[in-house]
Amino acid sequence: MCLAAEGASCGPEEVLLFRNVANLLLRLIWRIVYRVDLTGTENVPRQGGFIVMMNHIYFIDPVLVASLAPRFIVIMSKVENYRSPLAGLFVRAYGTFAVRRGELDMSAIRTSLQVLEQGHGLLMAPEGTRSRSHTLQEGKDGLAWLATRSGVPVVPVALSGHEKLWSNARRLRRTPFRISFGQPFVLHLNSDQPSRPQLGQMTRELMYRLASMLPPEYRGVYSDLSQATNATLLPVPPEGQAG
Repeated sequence: MCLAAEGASCGPEEVLLFRNVANLLLRLIWRIVYRVDLTGTENVPRQGGFIVMMNHIYFIDPVLVASLAPRFIVIMSKVENYRSPLAGLFVRAYGTFAVRRGELDMSAIRTSLQVLEQGHGLLMAPEGTRSRSHTLQEGKDGLAWLATRSGVPVVPVALSGHEKLWSNARRLRRTPFRISFGQPFVLHLNSDQPSRPQLGQMTRELMYRLASMLPPEYRGVYSDLSQATNATLLPVPPEGQAG
């Protein structure tokens, strides 16, 4: 087991070894507690960096997505997790990196860009934290900024059903859980440095794209899909996706 400093992860070889073993065990656990309906994994790009954009309902969402995805995905983890004895060991060994929520974390921004430049996936929840109501909250502009700065495709991932895990577990029932990888897109503007209003427009458009993949009861502040626009979202050609 790797014992890295607070906010730091283990080395690449240690991460890959632990991640491969952990994912085997995690997938077994998911089969026991969930009836997983996994779709759209062919939409993940075959190569190069990409951002996975997910709605965030439950604390294990990031690990669920990373363990079931067809490519290696790096997870941002709140810095508080690194201070927990058990969670800290796991997040370091699993290859996450720390982000300080509620502030401009330049270290996390630099690490995010480095992950994408190295050709890996980066998992982000544009809401910034998990939703206690299980419905979409207003998205933050960080994902849109990172996507335009890096130029990588964004793959939306919609999660639904697993917030009923504990109520079903008490009755010894498996929980139906749906995870859907949507069509990738890139964010495009005619300027290299988008303004705050432009970032806001891109954030609204990507959040409505995510909302359209969710059942109506999960859409929250993005329930009215008639308000959705696609002016800044460009599709990624199918040949750039995983089979």
